Amino acid sequence: MFSHNGIIIIFSLLIALMASIMPMPLAFDAFRPDWVLIVLVYWCLALPSKINIITAWLMGFLLDVLLGSTLGIHAAAMALTMYIVVVNFQKIRNFSVWQQALIIGVLAALYHLIVFWLQRFLSDAVFLPSYLYPVITSIILWPWVFLLLRRVRRHFKIK
Repeated sequence: MFSHNGIIIIFSLLIALMASIMPMPLAFDAFRPDWVLIVLVYWCLALPSKINIITAWLMGFLLDVLLGSTLGIHAAAMALTMYIVVVNFQKIRNFSVWQQALIIGVLAALYHLIVFWLQRFLSDAVFLPSYLYPVITSIILWPWVFLLLRRVRRHFKIK
């Protein structure tokens, strides 16, 4: 069975999945943050032995199902992005929250470029600059998501 800690982590990831498909006004939809990516990065940095590439692949696969995209595109992009985080988690932890936000921006850009490249390989996707707008909102949201999830982790003593 899942422990108390595992349920809270799964709950936070499910909230991120719901936020990823929640309806938004059309004018703001292009700026939808990468909620799943941000939450996964936090948990990979906080608990790299528990939340890892396999978790990232599963969350990406669920994102593929929820978004109706070709199965495996978001899963592969999420797994590759989280691989970078897991390999470098000790270095990333030592940066300030604002420096981490810039790293989140690079990771989000990489994630979107991998998704685009895979979609381009499988179909006739065309790159638009607006495709990278979520990078901006992910950078802006990282400090607040980081502080919120850290408070949750400390409150529930998740280790």
